[in-house]
Amino acid sequence: MVIKKDGRREPFDRQKLLQGLKKACEKRPVSMEVLEKIVDDIERQVQERNVKEIPTSEIGEAIMQKLHDLDEVAYVRFASVYRSFKDLNEFMAELKDMLDAKHRGGQT
Repeated sequence: MVIKKDGRREPFDRQKLLQGLKKACEKRPVSMEVLEKIVDDIERQVQERNVKEIPTSEIGEAIMQKLHDLDEVAYVRFASVYRSFKDLNEFMAELKDMLDAKHRGGQT
């Protein structure tokens, strides 16, 4: 079971994860095989936790980490929905953090 932000509990739904990833990666150079592997990895991580319930926030953060490493545009798309930015300043702060991390890592 997953615990939603509002406290509701629902069964873990692999298809919901895949749909969210597909939407974030729409028109991006990311194959369906890569998306399936991400969902497989997340599902395995959840199972390895060996708990009956897991907050959706933990699943969302794991997806964001995978997308951050995979495709920056898909990451920003997913983050904008997942984090429910209240305004442009919050969105810009997320972009700035991402760019700062990229530059600290020696990438340009």
